[in-house]
Amino acid sequence: MPGMMEETMGARFPEGLSAAAVLLGATERIKTLTYILVLPLRNPLMLAKQISTVDFLTGGRFTLGTAVGHMEPEFDVMGVSFKERGKIADESLEVMKECWTKDRPTFDGPYTKFDDIAFEPKPVQKPHPQIFIGGNSKPAMRRAAKYGNGWIPWLITAAELPASIEYLRSQPGFAEKEDTFEIIMPTTAYQIEDYSHAETGETKIEGDRDGVLRDIETLQKAGMTGAQVMPPQLEKFEQCLEWIAWFDSEIIPNFQ
Repeated sequence: MPGMMEETMGARFPEGLSAAAVLLGATERIKTLTYILVLPLRNPLMLAKQISTVDFLTGGRFTLGTAVGHMEPEFDVMGVSFKERGKIADESLEVMKECWTKDRPTFDGPYTKFDDIAFEPKPVQKPHPQIFIGGNSKPAMRRAAKYGNGWIPWLITAAELPASIEYLRSQPGFAEKEDTFEIIMPTTAYQIEDYSHAETGETKIEGDRDGVLRDIETLQKAGMTGAQVMPPQLEKFEQCLEWIAWFDSEIIPNFQ
């Protein structure tokens, strides 16, 4: 975390893939989604191996949520070109799909080159683990339409969502995947600027059953296929468990 962003965003961010592996190893049925793994900061060949291993060992319960990133100082620390992050991300997605789907993966790109390698185990999910692309911009939507199985914005409102879906539909090849394409929306309307994360107002988190269901229904009507529901601010671990139990009994049964 760049020091300049610590006050706004906080310093404590567990690494997504490691956290997902621990959670999947401690459970039997739940699936995990990294929200968001910054793709250009990773070696795509190693990342493909890590994801394939996690998916194989957990019976196909991992979903990759990924994006190009937006904090230039973070890229400077990692020694990665911020200006080229979109091109790096696109190539990385191609590299990983090559590794996950081909018997003898081979790749020759501007950033990654390898030839005739063995790559096992393959992921359980076929043809590969689901890929959800994050971001609120049109480039993010184009990347989701081309490479992804879903789109996970976080600052698109219910009012803006129908126009965004129409833009996705206008992209080449999207029609072939539209029936299974996921659009995961947060029910919380964050009062935050996209890149600076500066607060523009008070973010209200709905905590009662009717409020949560009302927000989900509004987004469903706008075209959302899945919801990310933010828990209220809690102080103790036991309170988190209580909230999960409440969510299981009061919210989930409405969608089964």
